[in-house]
Amino acid sequence: MARSSLDKGGTVTRAQQLRRVAAAVLAAVALVVGATLLPAHTGARDGSLLTAYDASRVVAIGPDLAGVAHSHNDPATKNALGRGGEVSAETVDPTSRQDAASNAAYVARERALPDPRLTTVPVMQKRRAVPQDRYAMAGGCYTVQAPNGTYISRDGGAGLTTTTTRRSDAEPFTFRATDLGVYLLFGTASDFVGSPATTGAAAMAAAPSPATEWTARKTRRGFLFSVGEGRHLSLTGHTVTVSPKAVPFRLARTTGCTAYPESQVDVSGRPHAGVTSYQEVRGYVDAHTHGQAWEFLGGQVHCGKPWDEYGPAYALKDCVDHSVTGGNGAALEALLSGEPTHDPVGWPTFKDWPAPNSLTHEGTYYKWMERSWRAGQRVFVNLLVENNKLCEIYPLKRNSCDDMDSLRLQAHDMYEFQDYIDAQYGGPGKGWYRIVTSPWQARKVINAGKLAVVMGIETSLPFGCTYKKVPLLGDQPACTTAQIDAGLDEMRALGVRQMELVNKFDNALSGIAGDNGTTGAVVNAANFLETGSYWDMQHCAPADGESSDHAQFAAPDISAGQQDALFGAVGQLFGLANLGTLPLYGPPAHCNSRGLTNLGAHLVDRLMAKNMLIDPDHMSVKARDSLLSQLEANSYAGVLSSHSWSTPDAYPRIYELGGYVAPYAGDSTGFVEKWRRHLGWADPRYYFGFGYGADMNGLGAQGNPRGPAAANPVTYPFKGFNGVTVDKQRAGQRVYDINVDGVAQYGQYADWIEDITHVAGADGPALEDDMMRGAEAYLQTWERAQGIAPDSCRNPDLQVGVKKFKRAARPGTTIRTLMHRVGQPWQRLGSRFVYCAGTGAKDVKLTVRLTDNGKVSATR
Repeated sequence: MARSSLDKGGTVTRAQQLRRVAAAVLAAVALVVGATLLPAHTGARDGSLLTAYDASRVVAIGPDLAGVAHSHNDPATKNALGRGGEVSAETVDPTSRQDAASNAAYVARERALPDPRLTTVPVMQKRRAVPQDRYAMAGGCYTVQAPNGTYISRDGGAGLTTTTTRRSDAEPFTFRATDLGVYLLFGTASDFVGSPATTGAAAMAAAPSPATEWTARKTRRGFLFSVGEGRHLSLTGHTVTVSPKAVPFRLARTTGCTAYPESQVDVSGRPHAGVTSYQEVRGYVDAHTHGQAWEFLGGQVHCGKPWDEYGPAYALKDCVDHSVTGGNGAALEALLSGEPTHDPVGWPTFKDWPAPNSLTHEGTYYKWMERSWRAGQRVFVNLLVENNKLCEIYPLKRNSCDDMDSLRLQAHDMYEFQDYIDAQYGGPGKGWYRIVTSPWQARKVINAGKLAVVMGIETSLPFGCTYKKVPLLGDQPACTTAQIDAGLDEMRALGVRQMELVNKFDNALSGIAGDNGTTGAVVNAANFLETGSYWDMQHCAPADGESSDHAQFAAPDISAGQQDALFGAVGQLFGLANLGTLPLYGPPAHCNSRGLTNLGAHLVDRLMAKNMLIDPDHMSVKARDSLLSQLEANSYAGVLSSHSWSTPDAYPRIYELGGYVAPYAGDSTGFVEKWRRHLGWADPRYYFGFGYGADMNGLGAQGNPRGPAAANPVTYPFKGFNGVTVDKQRAGQRVYDINVDGVAQYGQYADWIEDITHVAGADGPALEDDMMRGAEAYLQTWERAQGIAPDSCRNPDLQVGVKKFKRAARPGTTIRTLMHRVGQPWQRLGSRFVYCAGTGAKDVKLTVRLTDNGKVSATR
């Protein structure tokens, strides 16, 4: 299981924790006070930098820069069409109004096509009277019977006895899984069956610990339970003991158990699934979230984690540096949220967190993710994330700051997380969280009614590819093509299938889009510490009049942040705002002169060769243009923008390649407007579906509530996709309402989906349809990245003659072979694939019949 937290036997003492926290708070206070005294860098280059800091010049730049420290809720950033922020003559949207109208009309026609037939599946296997294996009792209520027919009951104190033969007198235990086949036996007094340090009488313990975790093993005579090495639940007379001798106990379902404390899901109805494993899928897509970000930046920035073997009381705790001061010393949280203090108590009250603007607190607890899955989500892209320089600066840490070490750790956590969810839902492979490594596997998982989880990368220095600017020698990359190849091979072996080349710093692969305002100043300082150079932002003239630039200046206002501000705030509080030599750039707009390097182009070649999905978000305009040109030269469709960190010129090119776009979720009102704009970019040669990038867990503020007085609010309970019922979610003592709370945590995306359909008004059904088609569109882009041609109905130039088609679709041909031969099907309805064939003026629709195991049986 995951590494134990400090309050469960770690090596760091409470006194050491307090000393570290005190040092961090003192450093934060000193740096916040000093951050306003930041002089400017005087090294002008080609007129792009002002030679000295002059407040009058900053004001003269205009209102966009005068308020450069945007709030988290500023629509100009949170709900921007393109968060990449750079503008130039190259960033003009080339789509004409006529083309946009034609593309939107195409999407409308697509919605009228037949939908795949769906079925439902249970959340978990049916619970039997007697567990069928060592995994099946997770979450169940059971009596425990000794071989002589007596039952375990309480002895009147803390001990356990087997003096009763009446089942009604037996103690009913809730079996709470901590790992696969490992359980806490939770009693009616909210206590736990515990074991002594060596051998002796078992006794009820007040709190969970390794001494209360029992590993079950099934035999023909019953279940054996062990704790530690060579110690088993046993009997000495009628006393329940722990000894080297294992005794088989029989379990039987019962009632009367005390429920183990847990967040509710509050979605009723069975999850939807396909009638075949290979048909067209339905489901929402989150193409960009950081589910294991509790490990990044040294593992002490993020408060809470998505699971703990002992449940929400242990997983959903505030950071020590927050709780030790009663929420008053949390400088980073205060800067990001705009709230000077907060209630540090998480479970069960959640008074102040999680919240849309609380970027240091956990948002993807597994029960909250379950709610989103139960309501219809079917693709979740988990991005491994790190920034070594800011990790080094932050004073509290328990993990390595090396980007690749952190990525390895987070990938490992993903598999542990999958195991933990499996443990709760019946055993290996039984859980709803399934890590997938191919579109074929993802389709099978989704059609089984589960959540397909794709592993991706968003880090500042992938494969160690930083560079150092050396006088007289210029940029000296710290990686080689061989290092890139080896690193990519390692990440792919771990399961990575989606990748961004940059995040916050220029690196040896690409220039960065940069951040603006407060964040821009401090991240630019970190860029200098990492590379020996600041961003080379040159003045460029906006051409489309709609994209906001990432304006740069040198005097950060620490009174507010912006929606992607965690990196900047960390640096601002713990060292970067104190450098004293930041550059002050000329008038906006600004474009990074650093583009895609030769090493970056090599990595793109390797990503294409390995059929991986390439995300150009966060790249400079110049670098992204080069990357897209490289993909266009290779007709490579495996490209997607996952959270709006591109510019409007790039989106039509991504669609034209056969790629996928999932804008940053943000507020429901802003998202609807983004959807409407993207309809005009849809390419009629490809299946269209829409997704979102939540960017939850430290990197992006979530959607704000529209307010209970807003027009057409969400009313509870409401009907979700395929007939499920969604009610207000309860977590401990907290009840969440999207109208009041917004997207406070990941479970609220079920409600957010409902809210965007309300915002869309008469277009609500069309928007929901496009969102539910999102999973299919994502999978089809991924298939095309595997070398599969698009379908021959939307692309008549790809049609072949009927005879040739039938030869390619001989009986016994597998689906994957069929698609490599004749491309993607136009429709995938149950066990029928529909294609177009013919070389004359009239298309012929051919139906390929498939067997249950996905092989061609006949073509008509």
